Amino acid sequence: MRTPPSLLSLTIDSAVINLSNITDLSPLPDHILIDLFLRTLRAGKLTERVLKLFIATGKDEVHSLIQALNIQVIVTPVLPTKIKDDEIDIVIGAVSSDMTAFMNEWRPIFSRFHLIIVKDPDLKEELKIPEGFNLDVYKKSDIDRMVGSSTSILFSGYSCRYFGYLVSRKKYIVSVDDDCLPARDNKGFLVDAVAQHITNLRTPATPFFFNTLYDPFSEGADFVRGYPFSLRSGVKCALSCGLWLNLADHDAPTQALKTRQRNSRYVDAVITVPARALAPISGINIAFDREVVGPALVPALRLAGEGKFRWETMEDIWSGMCVKVVCDHLGLGVKSGLPYVWRTDRGDAIASLKKEWEGVKLMEEVVPFFQSVRLPRTATTAEDCVIEVAKAVKEQLGSTDPVFARAAGAMLDWVKLWKSVGSSSSPPGV
Repeated sequence: MRTPPSLLSLTIDSAVINLSNITDLSPLPDHILIDLFLRTLRAGKLTERVLKLFIATGKDEVHSLIQALNIQVIVTPVLPTKIKDDEIDIVIGAVSSDMTAFMNEWRPIFSRFHLIIVKDPDLKEELKIPEGFNLDVYKKSDIDRMVGSSTSILFSGYSCRYFGYLVSRKKYIVSVDDDCLPARDNKGFLVDAVAQHITNLRTPATPFFFNTLYDPFSEGADFVRGYPFSLRSGVKCALSCGLWLNLADHDAPTQALKTRQRNSRYVDAVITVPARALAPISGINIAFDREVVGPALVPALRLAGEGKFRWETMEDIWSGMCVKVVCDHLGLGVKSGLPYVWRTDRGDAIASLKKEWEGVKLMEEVVPFFQSVRLPRTATTAEDCVIEVAKAVKEQLGSTDPVFARAAGAMLDWVKLWKSVGSSSSPPGV
């Protein structure tokens, strides 16, 4: 006598028939999920949509089964796009008052674009800016008028540039510190940092399989033997992280120990930072797609004794880890390498050591947190992701140090600001 099917078996058969009406399979136990997958396959119901539904569960057993059966995911190609000059804002945080030499050095490159200069609210002197640029300057009065006192975010020091991110209405932002000048490549030619950043952003990134011949979309490079063809279309690149000649971006302890060390190596290469790999993203020389990840570049972590030199801050390191986690979750790419800028010497690393030592210690807790944090599938935008990260920061780190609780609050305030100020279609008044 044939054994009648169990209630579980009948339920799984019913699920196979009704998969088109199901939007989330993640609550299912692993053994039921695998059984459902195999029955779906046998029934000929494994469409592209259904396959993505199983992949979205994030279950290792499902991914292993898909690989073992050599089932290929169809990826819509990400094609290089043309980016126009009027789609770009150059954002500069003015920490020093005399910008004459800086602006004149960058004139051959910046003169084509609209510039947003945000004056450090703590800076008392008037800014000295030469004529001949299309720019808007924002001062403390503008920040107070547009943001008010209802936020925990302080746009002072290097964090003033985030106000530029907030008020920009362009799709792409290139941000360079005011102690950086255009670099020259190995042949002595002036490096157009904006053009290289835009090249990085308009060509796909390859975060899911590392290409040992650097960025395959760069001139003179390609995919190496063994690189899966199913992954060669790549994904959208949302963040481009440039590097620095002369004064490298060391922390205060390293710079204090190696006072004379300078970076003189110009490496003509770009790479995609692999998915789930963190990197200390520096705010000195970056570009990003504001519409896609703008809210994830957040001025949240402020040290108690934060100063006015890069090695006295950690805001960009925290922001960089946040945006990398967001990019990984949303399936976006991050590139590092070209373009280079030339950083001029300033500051005393030994004097700064006391100020940054707090941040050096905090990194031992920050890195494991960002390595382990996972965001829910319901987080589908950068704003959603930042809110979820902020919740996790408060829950997991908030009780270990007050700086983390403040950072979580600042992240939530930043999202509110982005929705009220940063998402407006009309340009802000100056």
